[in-house]
Amino acid sequence: MTPQKALDFLKEGNKRFLQNLRANRNLLEQVNDTREGQFPFATILSCIDSRVSAELVFDQGLGDIFSVRIAGNFVNEDILGSMEFACKLAGTKLVVVLGHTSCGAIKGACDHARMGNLTALINKLEPAVEGVKEPADENLRNSQNLEFVDKVSEKNVMLTMERIRKESPLLAEMEKNGEILIIGGMYDISNGEVTFFE
Repeated sequence: MTPQKALDFLKEGNKRFLQNLRANRNLLEQVNDTREGQFPFATILSCIDSRVSAELVFDQGLGDIFSVRIAGNFVNEDILGSMEFACKLAGTKLVVVLGHTSCGAIKGACDHARMGNLTALINKLEPAVEGVKEPADENLRNSQNLEFVDKVSEKNVMLTMERIRKESPLLAEMEKNGEILIIGGMYDISNGEVTFFE
């Protein structure tokens, strides 16, 4: 397994998903096959959005991917530690940061929402809002402007990839050595397609 092959597997899986042609899998057999250990080929950081299940949108089975889910698909120390475990110790070859269109967490960041513990989460996403310069008109920089929301989602994916490389020297070195690939992508909730940033 190489990082490129791992990416190709995800692309092929998303193509099957789009065509409603799931791979023929015996999930109970996969349970038995993974009793003694697991060998996932990819680690996917995605949003908690109920429409964006990485296993489904990439048509993968049990033991194929590590799935990390948090509103707004950002990283913190615990998530980075999980990714380091996945890549360095469990051998995954690919790290995907997967954003999606019409993201509720990103909408909250665009509106600078404040509510309980959500406030701290929104604060982590607001640099992506600031990173998108257009439109300049403040009246258009909110959750009602879905084009703006999606640009912020894309920016958030890019900033998250930067943070992974900056805050995890271990993963950055693995990528530099060609052991893993760190890549971003966007899932379109209107049609199920994943577009990778290559």
